[in-house]
Amino acid sequence: MAELHDLTALEQAVEIREGRLSPVDLAEHYLRRVDRLDAALGAYLTVTPEIARKQAADAESEALAARREGRPLPALHGVPVPVKDLTRVAGVRCTFGSRAYADHVPAVDDHVVTRLRAAGTVLLGKTNTPEFGHSCHTENALAPPARSPWDLDRSAGGSSGGAGAAVAGGLAPVAHGTDGGGSIRIPASVCGLVGLKPSRGRVSGGPVRHDISGLTTDGPLARTVADAAALLDALAGPMPGDTCVAPPPPPGETFLDQVGRRPPRLRVVVLAEPPVDGVEVHPDCRAAVDGAAALLRELGHEVEELALPLDERLRHAFTDVWDTLAAAEPVPEGAEDLLEPFTRHLRERGERVTGPRLAESLALFRELGQLVAEALMPPDTGYDVILSPTLARPPARVGELRNDDDPGAAYADFARYTPFAPFFNVTGQPAVSLPLFWTDAGLPIGVMLAGRYGAESTLVRLSAQLEEARPWADRKPSLW
Repeated sequence: MAELHDLTALEQAVEIREGRLSPVDLAEHYLRRVDRLDAALGAYLTVTPEIARKQAADAESEALAARREGRPLPALHGVPVPVKDLTRVAGVRCTFGSRAYADHVPAVDDHVVTRLRAAGTVLLGKTNTPEFGHSCHTENALAPPARSPWDLDRSAGGSSGGAGAAVAGGLAPVAHGTDGGGSIRIPASVCGLVGLKPSRGRVSGGPVRHDISGLTTDGPLARTVADAAALLDALAGPMPGDTCVAPPPPPGETFLDQVGRRPPRLRVVVLAEPPVDGVEVHPDCRAAVDGAAALLRELGHEVEELALPLDERLRHAFTDVWDTLAAAEPVPEGAEDLLEPFTRHLRERGERVTGPRLAESLALFRELGQLVAEALMPPDTGYDVILSPTLARPPARVGELRNDDDPGAAYADFARYTPFAPFFNVTGQPAVSLPLFWTDAGLPIGVMLAGRYGAESTLVRLSAQLEEARPWADRKPSLW
């Protein structure tokens, strides 16, 4: 007999709307699983049972009133959605994965939390993240590392590793994540999930600390494309103070609506070689892309392979911006010694980036976005979708990407591990990682699809078509 966590988030929401499932019972089910399994997975930094029970009770009352009055509810009403611990929830501890903020409790919600409240979701807790989200693993000094449920010796990735571990391990039906250089797509790849990074400006990042680089956005991790689309609908939309807003879907349309609509014949370009010099793609990651390209052809799409010229300026520009963002983190006075070696390394480098050099790097970001839009993906005549590996290597072991004795070497290894994903943070394009390939050892390998700026609908349609052709949601790790 299926258990509650076997249901997708949207299936749970249907049961709630029709009165067959209590949001309170659903929240209690997940709280019990967190209590039993999270010591092994490292998915949560803070669990919020009191808030979850209160919000679930409110959701149950609202669902009862909606049935009585014959009015609709939001698509994920009553469904638990944990929030990454880089994001502020008023009155709930927010550590940013750092000992320097171990007791920090914000007084305000970030905009995405405001939207999740309005969508009627239930907060189970705050998910694990590396210090300030700057690593592609989730290992910090506050909690055990986030581990992949498929192999507990493997990292759940980062920086949304706690979110990935929670969803893949059945400790949440879907989860909120953030992505500044692959931080949603990396955990999706190593945990066998759908991870969608929206277009720049699709989801509001305010109101407390806006990312002036344009690299970072919020987005969903989920087991299915439909669940990811529904959570994106809950998160998306402009808020007061936004300076960049992605074009909205047509009036009355949602991203969830796109799941049932087949895409037209699309032009897909395969970029299988990394845009970083000296990086080799593992045969399993290459096989995943080749398999996805073959499947796309079977589905009637036009697929071509292309190698982009290497431009080392991009790597240097990304490093300058990443280091500057680390240096700009407001560390409490006297708490610098509490920071981890990797964070201190980034901050020291960032303090040496001059204003003109930062401006030049940000200008290169915009130049690259313009080049992709005009030369590679112009409407009507260009490619519609870019296909690439999500990662250059299979899931890393816990500790494999960490080097406290030589943080510079660790940063270089990050670039070799994830050379593809940051490209689309730079250009602002939407990108999704899909679990279309599994190794002989049973480890998931994600492939990445990127669309034109603002074209999440195309990605959702195509992803749903691929999911229908090669379903993955029935695959579950042994601890499930």
